[in-house]
Amino acid sequence: VQLQASGGGLVQAGGSLRLTCAFSGRTFSGFALGWFRQAPGKEREFVAGISRAGDITNYADSVKGRFTISRDNAENTVYLQMNSLKPDDTAVYFCAARLFYLSDAAGSYNFWGQGTQVTVSS
Repeated sequence: VQLQASGGGLVQAGGSLRLTCAFSGRTFSGFALGWFRQAPGKEREFVAGISRAGDITNYADSVKGRFTISRDNAENTVYLQMNSLKPDDTAVYFCAARLFYLSDAAGSYNFWGQGTQVTVSS
């Protein structure tokens, strides 16, 4: 499995970005997907996750109401729409995949993308 994240950048507080993660190598619909982030000096943390069919989503409390995860099983792609961005959202964002069921535990994900930097200026 290969995961390629893109869409990061520099944005002002209150702005929006959409991250994209392209999946290849296995049957996409067999995997739950997650977005995680890691800020300098901090541990990697769960941001959002989506089930195989896309009918169940889960979010960290810090991003609820601002971020939306979605997937397109025809295009083998998962998205993270980020609105009302805050400086605290600054981090490297990673997409990850695990077989079958949605989880918010980073250690349960088998496959990881390379990360994309999101920087939110105040």
